[in-house]
Amino acid sequence: MIEMSIKEDACRGCRMCLDVCPTEVFAFDEASMKARVENPADCIACLSCAYICPSRAIEHRNYHEVRNFYRDLAFSLRFERFL
Repeated sequence: MIEMSIKEDACRGCRMCLDVCPTEVFAFDEASMKARVENPADCIACLSCAYICPSRAIEHRNYHEVRNFYRDLAFSLRFERFL
């Protein structure tokens, strides 16, 4: 199973991980003004959150690495009719 964590001292509270996550793994803690991992079992290891995090606060462990084709704009534009 995928393990993930957020370095609390590094999180800026920008909520970008919440916006980009397709499976709603994260929640926002209003008290601390930081993101937190709420549903790690729902993570599909797309790594979008780690890729977009401006402070590199998100870490993943025990995942199978695949090529994330959707990060390549030219590739995505060629295949958008299929998406």
